[in-house]
Amino acid sequence: MLLYLFEYLEQYNSVFNVFGYLTLRSILGVLTALVICFVTGPIMIRRLSDYSVKQNIRSDGPQTHLLKAGTPTMGGAFLLLSILVSTLLWGDLENRYIWVVCFVTFAFGAIGAFDDIKKLIQGGSAGISARLKYALQSAVALVAAWWLFQTAVVPVETNLYVPFFKNIVIDLGAWFIVLTYFVIVGSSNAVNLTDGLDGLAIMPTAMVAGALGIFAYVSGHSAFAEYLAIPFIPLAGELIVFCAAIVGAGLGFLWFNAYPAQVFMGDVGALSLGAALGVVAVLVRQEIVLVIMGGVFVVETLSVMIQVASYKLTGKRVFKMAPLHHHFELRGWPEPRVIVRFWIITVILVLIGLATLKIR
Repeated sequence: MLLYLFEYLEQYNSVFNVFGYLTLRSILGVLTALVICFVTGPIMIRRLSDYSVKQNIRSDGPQTHLLKAGTPTMGGAFLLLSILVSTLLWGDLENRYIWVVCFVTFAFGAIGAFDDIKKLIQGGSAGISARLKYALQSAVALVAAWWLFQTAVVPVETNLYVPFFKNIVIDLGAWFIVLTYFVIVGSSNAVNLTDGLDGLAIMPTAMVAGALGIFAYVSGHSAFAEYLAIPFIPLAGELIVFCAAIVGAGLGFLWFNAYPAQVFMGDVGALSLGAALGVVAVLVRQEIVLVIMGGVFVVETLSVMIQVASYKLTGKRVFKMAPLHHHFELRGWPEPRVIVRFWIITVILVLIGLATLKIR
């Protein structure tokens, strides 16, 4: 939005030309989202407390979590607001990729908000039915996937690229819709499952978003893309503004969500953030790299699947509790240790993901 203002002012003073650069707008996107979080965070937390929008704690979980009872939840609302406002302020609104990432992020946030509100009304942790939640997620993901497939201009937009191998390219055709659907829905639920400790999900999300922003920037720059032997996607560069907004909002939210948390993000934040990572990975054609960089999310999800399958088939549990972070807590790890170690693992995985830019 502000890009149009600066383009208009440029005819009177050439200094405003600097706002046309993606790098500057990305930095401003980080700062804007950060400031919005800092300003709206305390107000939102007070309002959530006043209206008793508080987290329900499972009695069968780690006993230390009982102390978290009464902590405000649905803080992801101001996190989501920060991301969308910052993106719309500094992004190029003529770029169709900006609109699709905003649509997916907002829609999944709305689904999460619906679930959070239902939990509060019912006074438990059930929320909306799993079938309804999955149906709503599927509808949004399929709409986005179909639209991206129909509006694809160049073949690279629907091809699958395998990291570390520059010559392995798979023409997906209509299977692009299927892959996109699973990436968006899968990443959304993976982040949601990981969001079980103070700051555990938000920091890896910010790190992965920052790395995807780098992929977006180089993919949208013909010279960089050619040098790195990655697909050149003309519109992808603008996505760095969106990714930067996630980083800024993530850091701003962490200010209030760090242990011991003053607020939890709830499904409204977790589902939207996961979907945002998924759709950006699809747009920059780095779905497999997302699996690498988001390894913590993947392992957390697999731990739940393994636990459920094992219990149904054998009547025994593989882990003390799933998702995996609760398993380590029940083994005696203090919560901050689990959080920081998962952060460190994410740093390593993100660096491996970034290495795919050069190692081919």
